[in-house]
Amino acid sequence: MSRSPARLVKPLSIAFLTTTVLAGCTTFDVNDSIAWTNDEAAAFTGGNLELARTNQQRAARAEAASMLLAEPLSRDAAVQLALANSPSIQALIARRWETGANAAQSGRIPNPIFSFERLVTDDNATTDVERFVAFGLLDVLLTPMKQGMAKRGIEAAKLQLTSDVVAEVTAVRQAWTEAVAAQQLVGFAEQVRTSADASAEMGRRLEGVGNFSRLERARQQVFYADATMQLVTARHDAVAAKEKLIRALGLDDTQAGSLKLPERLPDLPSQPILPSEVTQTIGDRRLDVRMAKASLDRAARAEGITNITSYTDIEVGYRETEASGPEESEELSGYEVELRLPLFDWGTMKRDAMSARTLAAANEYAATLRNASSTLRETYSAYRTSYDVSAFYRDEVVPLRSLISEENVLQYNGMLIGVFELLADSRTQISSVMSAIRASEQFWMADAALQATMMGQPIGASVGAMAAADAGGDAGH
Repeated sequence: MSRSPARLVKPLSIAFLTTTVLAGCTTFDVNDSIAWTNDEAAAFTGGNLELARTNQQRAARAEAASMLLAEPLSRDAAVQLALANSPSIQALIARRWETGANAAQSGRIPNPIFSFERLVTDDNATTDVERFVAFGLLDVLLTPMKQGMAKRGIEAAKLQLTSDVVAEVTAVRQAWTEAVAAQQLVGFAEQVRTSADASAEMGRRLEGVGNFSRLERARQQVFYADATMQLVTARHDAVAAKEKLIRALGLDDTQAGSLKLPERLPDLPSQPILPSEVTQTIGDRRLDVRMAKASLDRAARAEGITNITSYTDIEVGYRETEASGPEESEELSGYEVELRLPLFDWGTMKRDAMSARTLAAANEYAATLRNASSTLRETYSAYRTSYDVSAFYRDEVVPLRSLISEENVLQYNGMLIGVFELLADSRTQISSVMSAIRASEQFWMADAALQATMMGQPIGASVGAMAAADAGGDAGH
């Protein structure tokens, strides 16, 4: 009996060797995927994307977060803080690790089955020992196709990780823009309320001495009430925008208390991105196009496998039996083939389902190609429009309002206009500045959306109403 294992292994050694060679090394290394994302989306990650798996890595990330929070947080620093601190980003990396590992697993052959059986009669007179090794023949023969499908799945996992990171970074950039703009608007809303308060108080005093009508005093009071409501709303918007940024950065309560923002949004770039620079990104290098292509390739390979396996399944095995008794012993060995008979189910529905899946993937790929140019043109239009509007406020509206304000001060000093006209003009000037801030906010939101769309992660961008408010325009005395 000591030679039986050798006899059992020998007939299958060639088959197992072939299986091992075919199986290859279909693996997924999450660190390679992260490195690929850092290279592919360097403008978004700065090469700092990583998965913290040890206490040492977590401590280093916490220290980096503390250093970033020690200073007012710029837009780029906010991105780095999110990459170093956000549990959401760590979670999506882990999810893509799971996806890639499952894809790699799908390209491997199931382990062979080994069974051992020993039967003894009641009187211990006869002992039967049976050994059986079996493996799926179709699993071996279809290994190259399965490996091809697994490689497409691994590629899709890498692309999806990059796409997810681009979306997260874009969300951080936009949340930072909203928070800084909202904080900036609160300061100007307070100035408007202060001016309206002065007008309302002066109106009450003048009415008290008979130099102001009830109608004129009521107008000043309405301006004050409106300014107060705008200030309350602006303060809430600032709190909401900051909390949104805190969530995007993944800050805990202690870190949130240390968060400091710049006093104002960055200046506009000297020149906007040109259309020629945008159109260069259209093509097969976009993430959404590549993911759709990988999905189509994987579906096509899966359909090929299903077209074979849906009919039947074949298992091949080697069986060895030893029967021993008091007088003689007998050894039997041989091969066994198990074939699933397609009597009740011919696999038609499985093949139809896979055909539908492939057809859907093909059309989704075509739709992605067709939509890529359109979404990019739309996002660029929002970007360029918001740039032009913001530049117009900076170069035309705000300087003109400042000039008007200066002239009104001169007229006030010359007693050509009254104090109410001067205060009303001050509120109008401040409102113009607030509109300019909103226009600048709209631009930086559109800029973040355009950067993501150029990478193949389409994010909508809109151009809101940014006309200058004319608050207090009829508040004359």
